[in-house]
Amino acid sequence: MERLTDKAIASIRGLPDYEVFGRVSKVLGLLVEISGFGGRLSIGSMVHLRPRDGRSVPCEVVGFRDAHALLMPFGTLEGVSLGCPAVIQQSEPVVCPHDGWLGRVINGLGQPIDGLGPLPEGGHPVPLRNRPPPPHSRQRMGTQLDLGVRAVNSFLATCRGQRMGIFSGSGVGKSVLLSMMARYTAADVSVIGLVGERGREVQEFLEDDLGPDGLARSVVIVATGDEPALMRRQAAYLTLSVAEYFRDQGKDVLCLIDSITRFAMAQREIGLSAGEPPTTKGYPPTTFGELSRLLERAGPGEKGKGAITGLFSVLVEGDDHNEPVSDAVRGIVDGHIVMERAIADRGRYPAINVLKSVSRALPRALSDERNALLRRARQVISSYEDMEELIRLGAYRRGADANVDEAIRLYPELEAFLGQNKDDRADIDATFSRLSTILGARDNGTGGTELDSPPQHPLKAAAIKRIVRPDKMQK
Repeated sequence: MERLTDKAIASIRGLPDYEVFGRVSKVLGLLVEISGFGGRLSIGSMVHLRPRDGRSVPCEVVGFRDAHALLMPFGTLEGVSLGCPAVIQQSEPVVCPHDGWLGRVINGLGQPIDGLGPLPEGGHPVPLRNRPPPPHSRQRMGTQLDLGVRAVNSFLATCRGQRMGIFSGSGVGKSVLLSMMARYTAADVSVIGLVGERGREVQEFLEDDLGPDGLARSVVIVATGDEPALMRRQAAYLTLSVAEYFRDQGKDVLCLIDSITRFAMAQREIGLSAGEPPTTKGYPPTTFGELSRLLERAGPGEKGKGAITGLFSVLVEGDDHNEPVSDAVRGIVDGHIVMERAIADRGRYPAINVLKSVSRALPRALSDERNALLRRARQVISSYEDMEELIRLGAYRRGADANVDEAIRLYPELEAFLGQNKDDRADIDATFSRLSTILGARDNGTGGTELDSPPQHPLKAAAIKRIVRPDKMQK
């Protein structure tokens, strides 16, 4: 009885002494205008509308116009009428994550949607729009993080605290690639944000792609495509806030967001509703500023804390890798993984084009021996793809170029190496051991490997050009 009384007293003391509210003066689409708030509101403030049916509709201030505040709701506006009270939330929007959130699925407001009961509340509030650590106090990127995918562990080595973008069109397999990384990563915790995801695919992702083992050490934040733009944007903010909570505990966090493009689309919808002028492809200027502020929150933490390794998928519109969102994200992150439809069409998954993909952690992330392996592998793949059309047409004559002959021999094995079933896990050591076997590396007696040099052909370079370039041959 005493405990119940103490809790009641604590709850009563936590209530505000008074409420500040305005009144709804206009509703236009998803935009709500309120007046009578004085100078107590700012951009990002939370306001709760209270229609006659007793519901509370959370909203956020997105702008001001003629002494009126412009609000967008996190839910539907049914029942909201002129003169409806709009109660202003005095405190900054925060979330209080807890270790008990692992294995749970929540929405953009931090509410459980998995039917497993209420979430425990932690004692350390994290702002939803938190600022990244100061640049001068951040640690440098750590050692290589095992992501369980051969193509990424080798050609695109990713370090702890690195941020990578995964660029692909729709249906190329980026969601499956993200789920493989979440399931097989060596990070302590995975925080996964599904922003604008299809509602039908959420359960498939949780059960088939992520699996029980992956979900057990993950927190999944979901905002489906049919939810309001504010909720979709909020899900991305919440994903970073939860990741920051675990980072501050000294843990290595893998933060995945699918997709950043849908976050940008939500921000475009919000900005245009607030009256911002459209620029490239209809995106208002604030969209690219919000992209930078969101992605900069990932990365190494301050000294004594953990790091957030960020993997952000970018849905490339029309398979145009130079469209505005892709171009902006590529300039912010620390590397990009390019997935191509042509590779997926020939049945190789994950459909990563390793020649067009870049990790800015290389070559520092790997030893000299492993960097040599990668250089050799890239040369082989590049030599084959440069001559691929001639090879398929039968215009190349074997023996004309020793490097091309070697590429023809090794390319099928490298193609098989880059492919991987989503149920297979490949650690870093096993990955490089298989790559060295394919390229014919031998022990150099010092614990490293030494590559066999490709055989040299006696023909001169000029003669080779005449043979392998039939367009230059004399009739």
